[in-house]
Amino acid sequence: MAGKFVASSHGIEAMKQILQSLKDGSTSLEEVPAPCAGRGQLLIHTNTTLVSAGTERMLVEFGRGNLIQKALSQPDKVKMVLDKAKTDGVGTTLEAVRSKLDQPLALGYCNVGTVIESNADRFKVGDRIASNGKHAEVVAVPKNLCARIPDNVDDESAAFTVLAAIGLQGIRLTNPTLGETVVVTGLGLIGLLTVQMLRAQGCRVLGIDYDPERLKLARRFGAETVNPGVGEDVLAKAEAFSRGSGVDAVIITAATKSNEPVSQAARMCRQRGRIVLVGVVGLELSRAEFYEKELSFQVSCSYGPGRYDSNYEDKGQDYPVGFVRWTEQRNFEAVLDMMSSGALDLKPLITHRFDISEGEKAMNLLTSAEPALGILLTYPNTGMSAPPARQVALVTGAAPTAKTAKANVAFLGAGNYAGRVLIPAFKSAGASLHTVVSSGGVSAVHFGRKFGFSEASTDGATVLNNPDIDTVVVATRHDAHALQVLGALKAGKHVFCEKPLCLTTEELGAIQAEAKLRPDQHLMIGFNRRFAPHVIKMKELLAPVAQPKSIVITVNAGDIPPDHWTQDAEIGGGRIIGEGCHFIDLALHLAGSPVTSHHVQPIGRSPALAVRDDKVSITLGFEDGSFATIHYLANGHKGFPKERIEVFAAGRVLQLDNFRKLKGWGWPGFSKMNLWRQDKGQTVCSKAFIDAVRQGTKTPIPKSEIFEVTRVTIEAAVAARG
Repeated sequence: MAGKFVASSHGIEAMKQILQSLKDGSTSLEEVPAPCAGRGQLLIHTNTTLVSAGTERMLVEFGRGNLIQKALSQPDKVKMVLDKAKTDGVGTTLEAVRSKLDQPLALGYCNVGTVIESNADRFKVGDRIASNGKHAEVVAVPKNLCARIPDNVDDESAAFTVLAAIGLQGIRLTNPTLGETVVVTGLGLIGLLTVQMLRAQGCRVLGIDYDPERLKLARRFGAETVNPGVGEDVLAKAEAFSRGSGVDAVIITAATKSNEPVSQAARMCRQRGRIVLVGVVGLELSRAEFYEKELSFQVSCSYGPGRYDSNYEDKGQDYPVGFVRWTEQRNFEAVLDMMSSGALDLKPLITHRFDISEGEKAMNLLTSAEPALGILLTYPNTGMSAPPARQVALVTGAAPTAKTAKANVAFLGAGNYAGRVLIPAFKSAGASLHTVVSSGGVSAVHFGRKFGFSEASTDGATVLNNPDIDTVVVATRHDAHALQVLGALKAGKHVFCEKPLCLTTEELGAIQAEAKLRPDQHLMIGFNRRFAPHVIKMKELLAPVAQPKSIVITVNAGDIPPDHWTQDAEIGGGRIIGEGCHFIDLALHLAGSPVTSHHVQPIGRSPALAVRDDKVSITLGFEDGSFATIHYLANGHKGFPKERIEVFAAGRVLQLDNFRKLKGWGWPGFSKMNLWRQDKGQTVCSKAFIDAVRQGTKTPIPKSEIFEVTRVTIEAAVAARG
């Protein structure tokens, strides 16, 4: 990476972290600000991490592939891209894909370190912890993804905890009993750990692999082995191993595109045998092979129950032990107990050790010809005498740009939308980009360097306390908006908040009261659609029309899983608050009159649908007699335009499709307005706000309309949920 990252004057030097480019597959060791520990999280100073040779090699190989190779490896994603291109246009779609590939990926999920800050019960400063933290000197990890390390287990052994838990979950799904015959296909790290745990459970184990050294290790751990690479007959060996009955179970820990491992497993199993997939293989199954023996086949999900459940992982809600005996955290603990008792021998699995300063060399080893198994990274023991640096200056070789008198901007949040749309829009508008903040620090450094910010940080308080910053953009998750908007207003900053403004009427009241005390401070929401060129044209055409208008807005929103954060009422606020607010604002803007009434009709009334507010019809009445109907629907087809706006007035009609094609009927001198690429007005919206800050003119969207739209949106969301 060009340029240099310089630590702030507060705390230790910026921490080192290994990042990978999905664009070209290259890995690099970068200096980034240390994360902050959130609620229910531990801040951990890393001692050792283990490179997951299988997973991380796959990521590197994916990154090194060209666009066609990337597409072939993820056909489901290709379909999503093609659907988006049909509705949003090729240019917009390619821009989104390139932006996604441009963002660096933080590698690693096998971390051992010492707690330096605890915001979670059961853990205290000084505890040694095994977690799924990244390859970074400091990591913040939710408590349910952490386990305390027994005193007699050293750091290097404990670094294998997460990988062993993956194997253990596969074993639990297999449910082997004492004396059963189990085949392990693929003797990488997880496979060899699985062999040891099966042997500890009293199973007879047969290991399959092509690597003589790995087969030798499996035999050392008590397994019999077979090597198809030298002509050994796998099925014959399995038949003899099972004494002619067929093996009881097969655990596949291999990584290959071939369907052979599953087919082979089916053929070697006994009647009603069990097959569990832990690795990644081809899954074109033969019905006959499974039908005749009534075989069971199951895919194991990572570390165990709780994985990918945001309530468990992010919110710290544990499953009752009486109902879910083995969660991912309890699997971690079980593995560590086996290490403590001596049932797991990890030292023979270690083939390489690198200091974190040689992180790039360690990652390059994954795709080299040199044999490697357990690759450990060690980290300097700083003693953490000073707090970790949460702010770094970004220097790219050029002299720092002198700041203008106004519009010195800080971004709170550096997610995909902020990096792909908002930050470029503010840069294009001429804003002076000062600081960008993200919770993990990686995206802040990436976008900070890319767009020329002076600093990157993980601590929002530094923004509010910095007198050089006069403007704050709030682009975090929705539940943080209200507090950050209030904090920025109280700090004397102008505020641009990416929608929504807040999630509750109580929060709205507090913001209104604070804004009233600060009439000279700008407060604006990113209702960009009213700044789109098509909407500007519609507003121009409607201006002379004195009669009431009928407005129909159809939003083909697309389905989002119920466990997505935007569907969570506490975090995302639901989809009406999170996105529907755009269309309530657009309707108000086109009507040009205050809202006097609103009615919400959700589709169905089942308990499952009541929680999700993404299939509703919202009717708005306006003071001048106009009305608007907003159909916000998540049950449509992807091929249909995502957004269609229709206005009926004075015997004339306007129809806008997906912010690309505007048609008019009955308008003198106007029939259509088409654009080559979609434009929803983000750039013009950002420029209008920056110009208002610099010139001291009125806020582009009146505060009264912002508050009115927010109130109606919140009330509509509450009504939709019943």
